[in-house]
Amino acid sequence: MPGKFAPLAKLFALLLLLPQAGFAVTIDAARVWPAQDYTRLTLESAKPVTFNMFTLANPDRVVIDLMDVDLHGALDGLSGKIASDDPYVKSIRVGQYKPGVVRLVLDLKVGAKPQLFSLNPVAQYGHRLVLDVYPAVPSDPLMALALDAEKKLPPDAASGAQAASAPAESRNEPASAAPPAAPAKLAEQGATPPVKAPVSAPANVRTESNRTLVIVIDAGHGGEDPGAHGKHGTLEKNVTLAIARRLKKLVDETGNMRAVLTRDGDYFIELGHRVVKARNVHADLFVSIHADSFTKSRASGSSVFALSEHGATSAAAKMLAKRENEADLIGGVNTSGKDPYLVQTLLDLSQTAQISDSLKLGNNVLRELGGINKLHHRHVEQAGFAVLKAPDIPSILVETAFISNPKEEIRLKDEAYQDKLARAILGGIKRYFAQNPALSRQKVVDAE
Repeated sequence: MPGKFAPLAKLFALLLLLPQAGFAVTIDAARVWPAQDYTRLTLESAKPVTFNMFTLANPDRVVIDLMDVDLHGALDGLSGKIASDDPYVKSIRVGQYKPGVVRLVLDLKVGAKPQLFSLNPVAQYGHRLVLDVYPAVPSDPLMALALDAEKKLPPDAASGAQAASAPAESRNEPASAAPPAAPAKLAEQGATPPVKAPVSAPANVRTESNRTLVIVIDAGHGGEDPGAHGKHGTLEKNVTLAIARRLKKLVDETGNMRAVLTRDGDYFIELGHRVVKARNVHADLFVSIHADSFTKSRASGSSVFALSEHGATSAAAKMLAKRENEADLIGGVNTSGKDPYLVQTLLDLSQTAQISDSLKLGNNVLRELGGINKLHHRHVEQAGFAVLKAPDIPSILVETAFISNPKEEIRLKDEAYQDKLARAILGGIKRYFAQNPALSRQKVVDAE
């Protein structure tokens, strides 16, 4: 009798290995985000996916086995999503490896350190399986900055920088082109000067040594994290990147200054790594660009925020900081095996001096923004923004306008208005340095 039922037992065991109808997981969306820092692959589904990953060498490959996943759906077109200029991934192959197992093979261009992790549903996303392909040997940010300066520094920038770098008697001595003493004093005390139309800021800024000032410009959101969106479909991540690129161009054209973008494309960077990027290039300032959103479309105007160690200055600032700090949940962060340097960077250290300088910077930027747009808040607000937590770099977050306001959404999409915003922010930066010449720090990029 046992032998009689043996074939049926084998058939039953085989059926257990096959994806069962109604139980196999379908991949609803597959997205690829190539970037200079890493390439991200995201697979989204209504149910969580069981997976296994390993690497192979000669040639370099990453292999991912997906258990009980339907081979079709979004996986059908995945191989076509790899661009020829992807810095790390050459191609992706997808196939049925064995019953119940779909295998993905990523052919790499260079040696890599892959990270594979899953994310629970959040915001508009379901379950996500995320693969980040990092280079085995990360690029040197200081070398990249030096090469960028060599390529793009205007011919007359060196002489302009030298002319602008006369030694100052004290850190708070105003430059000759600084605004009148009363507004400057108000700014130092944390108050808001009267809002006036922007006036010409000094062409070059003054430092206490002949060196190039490094301004890190952070385009908010990106990649999996679109940020807020307007009534007409405008995404915050696209607006912030457009303004950040314009600001970088203007900064690079200014003698004695060089800009670095935390992201220069549509991809996500963790909030903590944005801070680390700024510290890695020994930034003098950090400016994060955003476009505000509110439940009521009539909310309008520009705002500037700085870090707070002792709670937010208003309920609105607290809510905004909470929303911006949730970007990591939406963008997707691997919470296992955190970089100890990153953890150390984000410790709640004493940041009194940084916050004081951030308020000075913020007041100058707010003054310039008031010349091209109404101000939502007429003073610099404060809250616990994670992206502003570099303990040694004056840092501000600029909400350029309300993308949730249809009129301001249209303006934010306009290239001429984006340029006005960039020029206003740069004007505030210049005025800050005119009033507070940068101290002599480690030389990063020579002006010559």
